[in-house]
Amino acid sequence: MDKLVAQYSRPPHQNEFYSEQEQRDLTESLPPLSLKFNLPPVDNIVATDSRATAGNWIASQTVKKVIPVSRLSRGEDKPSNEPTPGLLGTMAGGAATEIRHKRRITVAAASKILANLTYAYKGMGLSMGTMLAGMTPQEGPALYYIDSDGTRLPGNLFCVGSGQTFAYGVLDANYHYDLTEEEALELGRRSILAAMHRDAYSGGFINLYHVKEEGWVHHGFNDMNPIFWKTKLEKGEFSNVTSEL
Repeated sequence: MDKLVAQYSRPPHQNEFYSEQEQRDLTESLPPLSLKFNLPPVDNIVATDSRATAGNWIASQTVKKVIPVSRLSRGEDKPSNEPTPGLLGTMAGGAATEIRHKRRITVAAASKILANLTYAYKGMGLSMGTMLAGMTPQEGPALYYIDSDGTRLPGNLFCVGSGQTFAYGVLDANYHYDLTEEEALELGRRSILAAMHRDAYSGGFINLYHVKEEGWVHHGFNDMNPIFWKTKLEKGEFSNVTSEL
């Protein structure tokens, strides 16, 4: 039995520090320290930045942090030092449900599958925060926060990641449940812009999605720099930055 357990168990860490090769691999493939949030007054709005960091290094500026779980839902992944099979398992569970029950899986059921899968990795070094957003006839717009500790929390809005406090500052000041579609999209864009401006680990491009019952709509993968200057010059915001040469 001990031999069988040893065969399928990982050995304890012999060294708490990364080797030179492991550091190179980490720099090349570390998932992003990311910030995301969702607003479900008009279906769901999902917004992310696109910067991936490894320590103090910017590994990439073009990371796609929004992952399609199905045609009708989106998953947003946050930092992890190891591969995360949770979203793949959620996709498989959703497909099995559709085959068995002849209808698509609910967001609540999909989030439960994901929470159970990630909880199985608790204590193994996995660090992950994600959100699952979707819309079904039974639930309407639904949003769940899931992390690697097994937390599964429904809500109306969430921010996750290193820049979340900056995004919450804009979001809490302007959010209300009766936002129009354009107001919600602009609030998502403006909140993520605040985080990208203030947080060193957030940046790159603003990735914006609208998740509806009939499917999700992509509203652009846009460079933050022209959006920042347009916001500053037209609305007079970001007063700490001067436009003078």
